[in-house]
This record gives sequence, C-alpha cells and structure tokens, in this order.
Amino acid sequence: MSEQQNSALEMVKIARKALEDKKGQNIKIIDISKVSVLADYFIIADGSNPNQVQAMVDNVEEAMGQAGYRCRQIEGYGTANWILMDYGDIIVHAFNREDRLFYDLERIWRDGKFLTEDDIK
Repeated sequence: MSEQQNSALEMVKIARKALEDKKGQNIKIIDISKVSVLADYFIIADGSNPNQVQAMVDNVEEAMGQAGYRCRQIEGYGTANWILMDYGDIIVHAFNREDRLFYDLERIWRDGKFLTEDDIK
C-alpha cells in the first residue's frame, strides 16, 4: 500500500469515527480508486434530521482538522439534505435518510470495493 493510500485510509478511519460519534447510520466506505479519479474513498452515512446531519459534518470537520486535514470544499450544509465534504483523497457524503435512498450512491458506485471493518483496521 502506498503512502498516499495509507494517508487516505487514516482519513477514512477518522471520518468514520466522527460520524459514529454523532450517531451516523448505515455508514458505508467504498474504495473507488480503481474506478474513478475523483478520490480514493467515498464515505456515506445518513442521519434522521437536518440538525443531526449538520452535527455529523461538524464533528467530521473538527476531528479531521485536529488531525491536520483540511476540507477543500463543503456543499449542501444549509439544507442538510446531502452534505458533501471534499478532502481530496476521500469524499464524505452525509445524507438525510430520504435523500440517501433517492440518490442511492451505493448503486451508482457498485463497481467500487465496499470495505468491511477488517479492511480499515
């Protein structure tokens, strides 16, 4: 595994824990490095209401910032239906449940590798 992949995987671990800490649901991690140049990993999670989705994103931003990672761009924070956080090698998608089902990123990116707990330890 390259140093860049190790760094990206470390970012994945930090972001996943931050989402879990704010009760993010159905957290999925997809390795898209072989199917896209957008990023190495997508992290997808949902929350039950806009306040929770914003809290999840705030917690990711804080945890990643403490680890020295800066978000390049955040989209959708105001409505909190689908918030996208771009960290370069990883992209965090925080959804409300209905929008997550509607956009179904897991289906769109099914050619990526869905990671298990063992893959990211």
